Amino acid sequence: MDILLSCKFNIDTACVELRYADGEILSIDCIAVEDEFGYSPHARTELDWLIYNDPLSYAQMVLGGTLINYLKDIVSPHSLELDNYS
Repeated sequence: MDILLSCKFNIDTACVELRYADGEILSIDCIAVEDEFGYSPHARTELDWLIYNDPLSYAQMVLGGTLINYLKDIVSPHSLELDNYS
């Protein structure tokens, strides 16, 4: 995986797909991510917004392990449920 050519949400597979110049395709199952991190309506809404509007940031956070921190920063004023995932 060297040069990223594209990153987009594929509505048919419910995956964010990253395509690289070497032909490799990385597919992130958004349903699985929502099942893991979308424990409140606010978190699910934020995840959906990212998937449709900024799939590259979504992919970077999922792959980098920072999605939970992002959700805590964005959602925690609205939901105490995130405190269970320190």
